[in-house]
Amino acid sequence: MVAHLLRLKLTLLRNGLRRSVWQTIGLGFAALYAFGAIGVAIPGLLLLGRSDAELIETVLVLMGSVLVLAWWIVPLVAFGVDATLDPARFVTFAIPRRDLLTGLALSGVLGIPGVTTAVVVLATVLAWWRQPGVALVALPCAVLSLATAIVGSRATTTALARVVGRRRYREFLTIVLIVPLFLLGPLMRGLATGVEQGLASMPAAARVVGWTPWGAAWAIPADVAAGAWGAAGLKLLIAVATLAGLVVVWDRALGRALVQPASSGSARRPVRGRGLGAFGRLPATPTGAVVARCLTYWVRDPRYAAGIVVVPLLPVLLYFSTGGGISDAMLLTGPIAAFLLGWTISADVAYDGTPFWTHVAAPISGRVDRTGRVLATGLIAVPVTLLLVVASVLVTGRVDALPAVLGASGGLLLTALGCSSVVSARVVYQVPLAGQNPFASQQGASMAAAASQLLGWSAILGLCLPALVLAGFSVGTGSVVLGVLALVVGIALGGVVLAVGIRSGGRTLDRSAPELLARMVSYT
Repeated sequence: MVAHLLRLKLTLLRNGLRRSVWQTIGLGFAALYAFGAIGVAIPGLLLLGRSDAELIETVLVLMGSVLVLAWWIVPLVAFGVDATLDPARFVTFAIPRRDLLTGLALSGVLGIPGVTTAVVVLATVLAWWRQPGVALVALPCAVLSLATAIVGSRATTTALARVVGRRRYREFLTIVLIVPLFLLGPLMRGLATGVEQGLASMPAAARVVGWTPWGAAWAIPADVAAGAWGAAGLKLLIAVATLAGLVVVWDRALGRALVQPASSGSARRPVRGRGLGAFGRLPATPTGAVVARCLTYWVRDPRYAAGIVVVPLLPVLLYFSTGGGISDAMLLTGPIAAFLLGWTISADVAYDGTPFWTHVAAPISGRVDRTGRVLATGLIAVPVTLLLVVASVLVTGRVDALPAVLGASGGLLLTALGCSSVVSARVVYQVPLAGQNPFASQQGASMAAAASQLLGWSAILGLCLPALVLAGFSVGTGSVVLGVLALVVGIALGGVVLAVGIRSGGRTLDRSAPELLARMVSYT
């Protein structure tokens, strides 16, 4: 049965690659990244082996503990990453629990992340190449660490499946994750500074972490090398007890999941009426209906909320990018926000998914569809952009730059909306479904997305170049006349691009809407 489960995992992976060439290309790039990581790790471990035992212990214990914790935690926040062998799919099969546990655990290694982790973890034995006796001890400890990571990952996801599966949890977690992701640069800079200042305390930190459930197995070889057999024995006991405890937790959680799947754990609460929302406030016309539906998405869909939450973080990023001071770089807040908000609807049709059939079946033209989506985005993007532009010129004390920044921001917003209207009518790719993690994607989908993003961004910047150049000279020289000229050129060119984009995108949608729908159906 274990072998059958492993073959099933491989079959599912192979069939997934056959569905789309983009998935195959994506897997190829992931494999290249994996080979790169392995190619860096193995020589690094060999070089580490030339160091003293204390440094080897510090590096392996701290890095190994982070790796184990990542396997435990990442599946909880990156929901939907790997559900090819979801336990809920085995509810109707009489598979012995022990075989199912073993098969699911081993299947966790099958895949790019699992294989890469296994190779790197087992390769840590190379750090002890100067002491063959310690290397012999390090090998089973590495296997124990790998098992702790894999089983811990399965245990946490299975035990917390009911919580993770709730939409409110996913939406809250999406908002929480966006902040550190977009502040990654400042956070890494602060971390690097802290690491540099606390470098001397790392050996002590490694000794403490070595007594934790996720670091004990990594610290055993160093204790053996130092002749501390008592400490090594106690840490071995901690490591084995941790793995045994994780197996028990996973076994019990799996038993509950097989008897009462999370999807049927509780009766759904009746949905209380909340009125018509935007549909009751906008005109009862085809365009009004499209605007109302899109506004509903902007308010309730985390995938759209991600585009809004990023905007308030832009001043923080620009602040840290200049070394933590107020400078003219803060004037870029409005243009960048306009660009991002305008480009958000480039994946609008892809985000619709199979419910896009309502647009195909409804007696509305493509131009109405394009216009409604643009108006819905504009109701949010225009006031947000204006607020950021005014705030940035006041904070920097460059009121004279207001016309130039308004011209650059308005031109980028209008041009991005126009280009998005064309791109979303021509290109659809696999995106997270409604309610899923906005950062999760199918293998290969990122390639199609990257290609459309690159071409779209290039087109936007190229079409906005006259206004951007004028705005740049205006800010640099302090010329208000150039700023006013940038405002006129930006709004005029942006308006033309928007009108052409709506018209062209509408004609394309009228012609290719059934093909787009068929492509999205094939993704489900």
